[in-house]
Amino acid sequence: MQPKKFFAMVNYEKCRPEDCDPERGCCTSASACTHKVMKQIDGLFEQPMIFQDMCMGCWDCIAACPLEAVYIRHVT
Repeated sequence: MQPKKFFAMVNYEKCRPEDCDPERGCCTSASACTHKVMKQIDGLFEQPMIFQDMCMGCWDCIAACPLEAVYIRHVT
């Protein structure tokens, strides 16, 4: 079995859920994650966390982020 080479990551300096959804504080990327591996663990208005070992590389979260805070990380 080969190790995973790509997964999504969050740039926490750019990530501001209050800017994504000012009324509800929902992270649009976490909402778009079809595999439910990106979540706002600490609640609404908090930055999301990605369970990288379970990331399937669909990149729905990257496409959904209006702040470009979610990106692909390549590991060699």
